Amino acid sequence: MTQTIDLVLMGIPSPCFVLEEARLERNLRVFERVQQEASVKVLLALKAFSLFPSFPFIRKTLHGTSASSVWEAQLAAEEFGGELHVYSPAYRDEDMPVILTYASHITFNSIRQWERFSPLVERSPSPPSIGLRINPQYSPVETPLYNPCQPYTRLGVSPEHLGNLLPQGIDGFLCHNLCESDSYALEKTLLCIEQLFGHFLPQLKWLNLGGGHLMTRQGYNVVHAIEVLNAFHTRYPDIQLILEPGSAIVWETGFLLSTIRDVIITPNLKNVILDVSFTAHMPDCLEMPYKPVIRTAHEPEKGEVLYRMGGSSCLAGDFVGDYAFSDDLSIGDRLIFEDMMHYTIVKTTMFNGVVHPSIGFLRKDGRFELWRQFNYQDYRARLG
Repeated sequence: MTQTIDLVLMGIPSPCFVLEEARLERNLRVFERVQQEASVKVLLALKAFSLFPSFPFIRKTLHGTSASSVWEAQLAAEEFGGELHVYSPAYRDEDMPVILTYASHITFNSIRQWERFSPLVERSPSPPSIGLRINPQYSPVETPLYNPCQPYTRLGVSPEHLGNLLPQGIDGFLCHNLCESDSYALEKTLLCIEQLFGHFLPQLKWLNLGGGHLMTRQGYNVVHAIEVLNAFHTRYPDIQLILEPGSAIVWETGFLLSTIRDVIITPNLKNVILDVSFTAHMPDCLEMPYKPVIRTAHEPEKGEVLYRMGGSSCLAGDFVGDYAFSDDLSIGDRLIFEDMMHYTIVKTTMFNGVVHPSIGFLRKDGRFELWRQFNYQDYRARLG
């Protein structure tokens, strides 16, 4: 793949997000196997990846989508099809009638929200299946920004709020407590659910285990995950298990191409100024935070020239680093940031009015298709 990509790079505009067909197919084969060998349905979580021109490739394998808002729900219904599971921490009154026209499943964050909207749901011509989000009071996520089970969380119903009776009309539970986690975190999550909510499980039709199941990461124990899911199904054969990964579907399936516009030399390192922005185009690098992989770069060793990657906005903290390269970097060189599909395109902004990356698709045969380019009118239209 690297040689093919290098051959076509000159035909790709900079900056540009590029999804790679061959790598997407590789990931989808993992979920095809999981669905064949375990009693589980897999959905695409649009909050992580909603690049709808790619949906024709993905819907061949997955059962549907999960949405977190009325706009995501509409996009899923228009472009993907299949089951549509909708969850929001709180629904707006004016959104619920629209959501009811699209959703096959709707999950509420609190009993109060369900009680508020239950009359409207029950009057719907085709009422969806209804669920409650639960708080399993366990998460392996250490970064507070991404930990939904942190103390005093607003997300999900705790056992003491449910008591001994399941509210009338509830068919399922949603539990979302993982982030880029392994099969052992999945196993512990199910144990926590059984311990805290086990007396409700015989009453449920479905259990949605949310996202964060990073089954396509190298080293993930897919066999163990299948065993865990099947063991739970054996204990509760009437419950349909559901997963809604986002990152895992497009993990390491594409890159962000950038170009060096300037190099600022300081006594200890060289600041590389790119035509992309971390705060605007790769926000998780600053929020998680994490250091993205750059193709051809390596971790610096003693005595090597340090290159710090700087974004194109005027935010002082719009940078990550530090990297080393076998060859000196120069203005005009192109750099590839790897693994830039999940939680990038969906979270980008037009902060500072910096040029927004285009979006394209790299076919298996090396052909590049430009799916979207942005211009001043796109920036202006968001502001008035």
